[in-house]
Amino acid sequence: MEIDSGLIAQESMAQEALAASAAGNVSNNNNSNNNELGPGNRIKFAPLTAEQVAGGETQYRRVRIPPHRYTPLQKQWENILTPLVQHMKLHVRFNPKSRSVEMKTSPETDDPGALARAADFVQAFAMGFDVQDAVALLRLEDLFVDSFEVKDVKMLHGDHLSRAIGRIAGQGGKTKYAIENATRTRIVVADQRIHILGSFQNIKIARDAICKLILGAPPGKVYNQMRTVASRMNERF
Repeated sequence: MEIDSGLIAQESMAQEALAASAAGNVSNNNNSNNNELGPGNRIKFAPLTAEQVAGGETQYRRVRIPPHRYTPLQKQWENILTPLVQHMKLHVRFNPKSRSVEMKTSPETDDPGALARAADFVQAFAMGFDVQDAVALLRLEDLFVDSFEVKDVKMLHGDHLSRAIGRIAGQGGKTKYAIENATRTRIVVADQRIHILGSFQNIKIARDAICKLILGAPPGKVYNQMRTVASRMNERF
């Protein structure tokens, strides 16, 4: 009887081992089915959310608004708030004490770069760009804002500085609009500072044209160059 009981115990242990190995194989198969296999039989994991990238911590950004942009911000507040809250899934508010727009991530924020792009969008509006132009920073990833001063190109003072700024703008903004249409950029002339919104290559072309105007090139010559640039870009696209 002792021998029979020992055999029975060994058989039960063997059956338990077989059952455990079968359960392990089933779980491995389920895990392999749940994880998608990418090219080269590599496991393809789901992208991390913004909260997971930050380690579960809430990220903050603050953009200070200059005094001359308070009134435009008040008028365009709903147009600024809508893409940030509905599309970027961010929490946004205006702090009247610090005179700045404060943004932070929320549990619903999916894009890890949403906060950085939202800060660029608000900063572009604070520089003087229209909301319709600045909102492109949220939708496209290859757009940038480049800023420089007239004195960075050439040291000018008094009337010489005023004439250089006048050459950039042109009569009724004609020169500025010509550069914008030819290079597919947006330009803001804020006193001595110049801001350009566009792709890297287009910003370079627009900046070169503005630098030539600052150095004293006649607007007619710049017009001809802009026509050539526009025709080349139309052929390219």
